[in-house]
Amino acid sequence: MKYLAHLHRNDPLYGYLRYDILPQVGVHGTPDFRVYKIKASNNVYLYEDRHSQARVIGKFFRTNRSPQSAFHHMEQEFHNLNNMRGMGFCRYPHYIARPLGHNVNLNCVLVEEFCYGTPLHDLILNAIQRGGREVLFQKLTALAYFLATMHNRTANGIGVDFGKDCSYFDNIMKQLRKRGYIGSDESQELYWLKDRWREKGCMWEDQQVLVHGDVTPTNIFFGDGLWVIVVDLERMKLADRAFDLGRVAGELKHYFMQYAGDKGLAEPFIGHFLWEYACHFPDRRSAFASITRRVPFYMSLNLLRIARNSWIGNRHRKRLLKETKKSLR
Repeated sequence: MKYLAHLHRNDPLYGYLRYDILPQVGVHGTPDFRVYKIKASNNVYLYEDRHSQARVIGKFFRTNRSPQSAFHHMEQEFHNLNNMRGMGFCRYPHYIARPLGHNVNLNCVLVEEFCYGTPLHDLILNAIQRGGREVLFQKLTALAYFLATMHNRTANGIGVDFGKDCSYFDNIMKQLRKRGYIGSDESQELYWLKDRWREKGCMWEDQQVLVHGDVTPTNIFFGDGLWVIVVDLERMKLADRAFDLGRVAGELKHYFMQYAGDKGLAEPFIGHFLWEYACHFPDRRSAFASITRRVPFYMSLNLLRIARNSWIGNRHRKRLLKETKKSLR
């Protein structure tokens, strides 16, 4: 986090936080808010009352969006958070951050409680740089438990529409080409590989579940034991459960490629995570075989998503694109 300033008492947000938000966490009186920038996002800030030490998170949706789009995304995430907590994700071991309010007149801000925990980002780097492999294995077990519970609890019996994920693939490819990160020949090969996956019956065989949609290492936190704390449900949607699993697998591979220089070191963690996920089904081996048939596509989709970011160096981007093609093949 980066300290920015104190929130001025004449700022409309100050009054909203003081009178509408802080009483919900048991704080009254005249707060003095320190404002911090959350490094993981351009639009998320932490507000800490200097007197009570109470902390809340403010996420602003009115940045580069239209007013209608910002309102829709704010309302959608507020609903998603409440909906999942209403399904029981508000106690040990599975916890979704509690929304405290949302206000369209304050740049479409969503305010939620501050959750303590160790982010997956730190655990992966600790495994790579300081030998904390066993802890990462343990926390991936907990994350697999959380995702399996979320997916199984929200399965709706309707078959997945893999065509939507193919369209998402196409959108990422357009962004890569527009930014000059990929050439014509390479993009044609990737489109061809995507179409071969579209023809596979296994990509259409499972039923829809609610997926988190953005299971990145900065959105997942861990406490003691099996505690998993999850934030940022803006992209939650109905999709193939492998969408989330491939996102986790892709992030693990990306981290080990970037920080360890060896993608192969991620494989034991990816395999462990998927095997632990499969244990939450009546036939573990059958479930494992089913998801591992589909995960390579979704892992590739996540590697492409990472490669489009401007903060990725060209050398690492080429490695990501090479690994994407290998996984799709």
